[in-house]
Amino acid sequence: MDWKLELVIVPVSDVDRARSFYADQVGFHLDHDHTVNEQIRFVQLTPAGSGCSIAFGRGLTAAQPGSVEGLQMVVADVEAAHKHLAGRGVPVSDVQDLAWGRFVYFNDPDGNKWAVQQLPARP
Repeated sequence: MDWKLELVIVPVSDVDRARSFYADQVGFHLDHDHTVNEQIRFVQLTPAGSGCSIAFGRGLTAAQPGSVEGLQMVVADVEAAHKHLAGRGVPVSDVQDLAWGRFVYFNDPDGNKWAVQQLPARP
């Protein structure tokens, strides 16, 4: 049996600001933006090539905006990822070279923390 992680809820304070950040700046694909009623709005976005999406909105979680740490994406070229993010106005860290990969880091407007990793070459 396959167990696939396909959706992670990211708590945000301003749904429209988060949608703009993730779609227009980071470049995630906007899959859904659906208002169910006055209490529930569901926005889902997916990074290019990913089998897992993020969602946020109104009425989806009681978690505090900005409380998510450790979201991580893997890319083939962290330098290109850095250029992509910086070129779209995302405040992104410098590239860090570590024994377990090369990384850049960024936060969304609420402070949810992301890492972007380029895996080390395999022997």
